[in-house]
Amino acid sequence: MSVLLMLESEAGKLRKSARAALAAARRLAGKAEHKIDVLLFSGSGGHDGQQAAEEASRLPGVGKVLHAPTHPLAEQAAPFLAQHARNYTHVVAPASATGKDVLPRAAGLVDVQPITDVVEVIDEATFVRPIYAGNALATVRSSDPVKMLTVRPSSFEAAEGESETPAPVETVQLPETSQARFIKRDLASSERPDLESARVVISGGKGLKDTDHFHKLLEPVADKLGAAIGASRAAVDAGFAPNEMQVGQTGKIVAPELYVAVGLSGAIQHLAGMKDSRVIVAINLDPEAPIFRVADYGIVGDLFEILPQLQEKL
Repeated sequence: MSVLLMLESEAGKLRKSARAALAAARRLAGKAEHKIDVLLFSGSGGHDGQQAAEEASRLPGVGKVLHAPTHPLAEQAAPFLAQHARNYTHVVAPASATGKDVLPRAAGLVDVQPITDVVEVIDEATFVRPIYAGNALATVRSSDPVKMLTVRPSSFEAAEGESETPAPVETVQLPETSQARFIKRDLASSERPDLESARVVISGGKGLKDTDHFHKLLEPVADKLGAAIGASRAAVDAGFAPNEMQVGQTGKIVAPELYVAVGLSGAIQHLAGMKDSRVIVAINLDPEAPIFRVADYGIVGDLFEILPQLQEKL
């Protein structure tokens, strides 16, 4: 059994999804003697890249780190990953934008079937993944010689601890390509918790009516709760919030301890991204809104009255 784990860094640190993906990889690696190799893409390279590579080398159970100090353009990363994948029984990546972009392409080059968005590892060849926008779970078994998976980070408890002896780090270079080149990366800056790993999330829908209400009503409550702010696809399409706030099948997958859904109906697309939340509270004027079918607590009423009252009570 041998596992290659693809990871990314951001600002000199491994992304928060790294340890959850490592937990999934450890389920596959099984016995302690089965080491996990890490392929790390650190876009900034330089000191930040070295810092992230050193952090990866101290992850528990890691045998070695292949450090690519570059941005993982799929046109370069997929052939490189495919070349190395043949030396392993499993290749694992978080179901991030990069993982979704690179791993299926690499699987195509290796001529195996990628298994995406895995939420449970049953054994080395059997996996559970959502289908029909998360309304059903499929258990699939792969007979491919190399199993290539993306895993949903929110479905795995983050692996803890550090190795006493850092694993060796080998710097590697991706092949040149004329198909695409990296120009720049714009990151949204926010002092709020990261949406995908936040303990509390409050999300707004089109019921908030406009951008001003979205921010004026949600932000004070989020401040009190120390929460990240999300949005439904309808709210994003209406321009209330930017795309990076979208929660749902085509947005971000969240599984916080507390999810507060405000003025959103609960479309299937949105439920697919948040229904694994531990406690769900829904506020909606319509008692027939689908969000109440998954909510643990429901408040039927006018959000323009309820949110200020909630803010005051908090």
